[in-house]
Amino acid sequence: MPTTAPARQRKTSSSARRDDEAPLIPILARKVREVEAKAQRNKLGPTNRVKFQVIAFLVREERARVKADPELTDAARAELLKRLDGVATILAKTAARDTSLIQLLEADHATSPVAQRMRRDWLLESGAELPPEELVISDAKPVVVPPMVPQVATERAVVPPQIESRIAANPFLAPDLSRVPAPTPRRRLDGWELMGPLYKAFEMGAGGGAATMPLPPVPEFDRVSPKGLEVMVHQARFLEAVRAGHRSFLLADEPGLGKTAESVLAASVANAYPLVVVVPNVVKMNWAREVERWTPQRRATVINGDGNDVDAFADVFIVNYEILDRHIGWLGAIGLRGMVVDEAHFIKNLSSQRSQNVLALAQRVRETTPGGRPLLMALTGTPLINDVEDFDAIWRFLGWTNGEKPGPELMEKLDGTGLTPADKAFYPEARDAVISMGIVRRRKKDVASDLPDKLIADMPVQLDDEFGRGIREAERQLAERLAARYRRIVEARGDRGLQPGEIDDDIVRLVAQGELDESKAAGAEGDNVFAMVRRIGQAKAGLAADYAAQLQRSVGKVVFFAKHIDVMDQAEALFAANGIRAVSIRGDQTSTARQEAIDAFVNDPAVGIAVCSLTAAGVGVNLQVASNVVLAELSWTAAEQTQAIDRVHRIGQDEPVTAWRIIAAHTIDAKIAELIDQKQGLAARALDGEATDEAASESVQLAALMHLTREALGGE
Repeated sequence: MPTTAPARQRKTSSSARRDDEAPLIPILARKVREVEAKAQRNKLGPTNRVKFQVIAFLVREERARVKADPELTDAARAELLKRLDGVATILAKTAARDTSLIQLLEADHATSPVAQRMRRDWLLESGAELPPEELVISDAKPVVVPPMVPQVATERAVVPPQIESRIAANPFLAPDLSRVPAPTPRRRLDGWELMGPLYKAFEMGAGGGAATMPLPPVPEFDRVSPKGLEVMVHQARFLEAVRAGHRSFLLADEPGLGKTAESVLAASVANAYPLVVVVPNVVKMNWAREVERWTPQRRATVINGDGNDVDAFADVFIVNYEILDRHIGWLGAIGLRGMVVDEAHFIKNLSSQRSQNVLALAQRVRETTPGGRPLLMALTGTPLINDVEDFDAIWRFLGWTNGEKPGPELMEKLDGTGLTPADKAFYPEARDAVISMGIVRRRKKDVASDLPDKLIADMPVQLDDEFGRGIREAERQLAERLAARYRRIVEARGDRGLQPGEIDDDIVRLVAQGELDESKAAGAEGDNVFAMVRRIGQAKAGLAADYAAQLQRSVGKVVFFAKHIDVMDQAEALFAANGIRAVSIRGDQTSTARQEAIDAFVNDPAVGIAVCSLTAAGVGVNLQVASNVVLAELSWTAAEQTQAIDRVHRIGQDEPVTAWRIIAAHTIDAKIAELIDQKQGLAARALDGEATDEAASESVQLAALMHLTREALGGE
C-alpha cells in the first residue's frame, strides 16, 4: 500500500492541518465535483466515467488508511472520515443519476491503464511516495469499438420499391482492393488519456487564433460556379482544400456565410456521389433548391415518410433526422461516397437516437467508400452550446476520434508534437492538431467585410398590470422556496466552517439542480421556472407585438421571433387588427406551406412581418429582405438566439441589422438575457481564439435558478 500522506508540517490553520493529515482528500473532493457537474448536464463521457471509478477506489483506500493511522487523534480521524463520507455521498448521488456507473465499482474494472495512470497522477499530486512498479504502467491496448447498429433502425427499416430497382440494377458494389489492414504502429502517446486534454485544449483556446485549418489560396479561375453565380473568396478557398484531397470537415462558419452552397459544391469537386444529406425537417426543400441551383447537372431527391416517392437514381438523397432510422439500411447499401450533416449540433447528445443513427450511417459510409475516404462534412454555425465536450459526437462522426481515444491520423499528429499532456505547451499544439484535421471557422467580420454590422439592443418593458405583479410574486415565492431548501441542507450538514453570511456554492448548485430536475419533469405546468418564463412571454406578447408594428411602419419588413405558439397567436392577432399583413413560419407546417410563407415575405411588398417560431424557423431560413428582428421571448441558449438573428444577418444583406430583445424588467428575464450573453464567450474562446471571461459551465436554466437562490439568501 503506497503512502498517501507525506510528512506533516506545523500549521496554524485547522483546515490546513486537516489537509496535511490527508492531502489526497481535497484532490478527491475537487475531482468528484467535476464528475458531479458533468453528470448533472448528462455529459458523463469516457474520461469522467474513469474518473468516477478512480475516485471510488481511492476513497476506499484512503478510508482504510485513515482508520489504521496510529498518529491521528480520534477527533482528527472522525473529521477525515466525515470528509470522505461527503465524497462518497456525491458518488452515490451521481450513480443514482446514471446507474450504469455502478458496474464500474467491480474490482476488475479499476485495472485499465487509463485508470491506473489517473490514480498514479493524483497520488503523486498529493505528495504520496509510490513504489517503482506503480510509477511505470504498461501501454494500453488499442480500443476496439464495435459497430453501432441502433436496434430501432432495424425495427423500423423500410426499403422503397424504387430503391430495390436501383440495387437490382447494380447488385454488387465495386470491390475495394485498397482496404488492406495496416498494422497499427506503436506510438509514444498510446498510454496517455488524451480526450480530456483535447477538450481542455479548446477550453483554453484564448490566444490560439481562429480555429481554421490552413486553406489554399484563391484559384485564378472560378471552376465550380454555374453560369450566373459566383462563389465568394472564403468559399473558393474551402473548395480548393477539397480539390487538394481533404475529405473530412467541421464547417463551423458563422451562420449566414453560405455553408449549404459550399457543401453542395464540395460534393461536386470531390465527386462524392451518391451523397446523403441529413438535415432538420424544416430545411429539406431549401437543400433541394440549393442542389439544383449550384449543381444543376445533379439530381436531388427529398425522402419523406417511408420514401415511397423517392427518386432511386438521384445523386443526392436529402433526409431529415426524424426518419433516418427507417432508411439507414438501404442508404448503406447503395454505395454512398459522401455524407453531410446539417446543423450538426443536433447530434451532440450521444445517447439520443438521432445521434446514434447518424454515427451508424457514417460508419457504414466509411466501410463502403473505396479507399475508406468518403467526403464527410458536419455543418453548424454553433458547434458549442454549453460545453466543449459538445465536440464529441461531431468528432466521432468525422472519424477523428472514437470517443475513447483519437483516431490513427489525429494520434499521429499529436505524437508528432513531441509533447505530452503533462507539458503546458501540449495544449496549443493539440488544438492546432485537431484544427488541421478539418475545422474551418470563418467569422462574418473577417470574410465578408462588406456585410453590414449587427447590433443586439435590449428593450426593457414594465409589466405593471395585475399579470405582471403576479409574475413577480411567483418569482419571489420560487426564490424563497429555493432558499428554504438551502437552509435545511446547511442545517442538516452543519456549517462546515462557513463564515457569517457566506454562501456555499456547492449547496446552491445542488438545490438549483433539484429544482431544475423537478421543473423538467413538470414542464410548463405548475409553479416552476419554465412556467414562470412562459408566463413572462405571455405578458410581454402584446408589448413586443406593438413595438414590432411600430417598427414595421417606420422601417419596412420585420421578423418577429417567439418561442411559444400562444405568443405567436397574440402577435398575429394584433398585427391583423392594425392592418398589417403577416405570414407565419411554424414547426407544425408542411414543407410546402412553410416555403410559401417564406416566399411571400421575401417577394410580396405587401407582407410586412414574418412571425417565426424561435426553434422551427431558427435554421435554414433566408430572410435578409428584412434588417430588423424582434425577439419577443428569450431562448435558453445563446446558439438559438444567434441562429434566429442570422436568418437576417447573412450574405445578401446590405443594411445594418438590429435585433431588439424585449426584456421584462425586474424579473428573471433580465438575468436570463445576461446569462445568454455570457455563453457567447464559449465559442469565442474555443473556436475564435479570443480572450474572454470564462463563463460558468452550467446551463442557463441552472445558472438562473442559482441566481434566484443567492438573491433570496442575500448574497450575489
